[in-house]
Amino acid sequence: MQTLDPELSAQLQRALATDETVLHKFARAAGDMSVNLVVAVIILVATFWAAGWADRVARRLIGRVNRLGPPDVTLQTFGGSAARYLVVVVGVIAVLQKLGMQATSILAVLGAASLAVGLALQGALSNVAAGVMLLLFRPYRVGDVVEIAGRVGTVQALDLFVTELATPDNVKVVLPNGKVFGDVIINTSFHPRRRVDVVVRLEPKVDAVAILAALKARAEANPLVLPEPAPMSEVTGLFETYVQVAVRAWAAQPDYAAVRADLLLAARLLAAGEALPPPPAAPAPKPAPKPGRARRLRRLSAPDA
Repeated sequence: MQTLDPELSAQLQRALATDETVLHKFARAAGDMSVNLVVAVIILVATFWAAGWADRVARRLIGRVNRLGPPDVTLQTFGGSAARYLVVVVGVIAVLQKLGMQATSILAVLGAASLAVGLALQGALSNVAAGVMLLLFRPYRVGDVVEIAGRVGTVQALDLFVTELATPDNVKVVLPNGKVFGDVIINTSFHPRRRVDVVVRLEPKVDAVAILAALKARAEANPLVLPEPAPMSEVTGLFETYVQVAVRAWAAQPDYAAVRADLLLAARLLAAGEALPPPPAAPAPKPAPKPGRARRLRRLSAPDA
């Protein structure tokens, strides 16, 4: 029994030494992992900060390209979002690499899973492709009033994936770019002026000639109606139960709704045999720019030497 004591003691000492080595390795690995985790969190925070910074820088650079005119908000929004997503992708790859995954392994996994990712994200990828096509062809810009998929609103943003509209009653509508590019787009803000068409149905006993003359005179008296092309009124249809007449006048795009409302009211009152209210007052002239601002505008509009 006494001869076994030295052997047991030696085995116990070797076991304790092995356990101590394992504990030291575990503690060292846990310390390295903690440091890497802290660094990864710092990289992730810095990535989101850099993504916002890249977004702002891209917008500022695109705005400086067109120095002689207003900045292209549509291109600024698209370029800013593209720069932001690019920085986020690079930062996520750096975080994964810091946590122990090699960049080559990440690229290999992405390459092997590209088919599955493409099938799973085909809707998102089609939206990105459609967003690029919308940016190239420019059927609308930020600030234009459009009708897409039965929705009418002002374009607030064109992103990589979606187009954001604000309806006249201030409702936010988000449309995927794939649906927007594949649908009919009606842009009512593209041309600087529009023709206002007001069609009225009159009873056969009503003096259509007098109403046509009164509608034309009303359009000519409206200061928002453009003098050229001159307003016109005409009979557009003769039926057994009614006579269809129309008045057509041209107005600047921002004044379209006001001119149409005034002519509709005038047609309704004339058809009922009632007196017309006074025509709308002329819009107030815009204030002249300040001298300093005028000099800056002239300097910006002057051609480069």
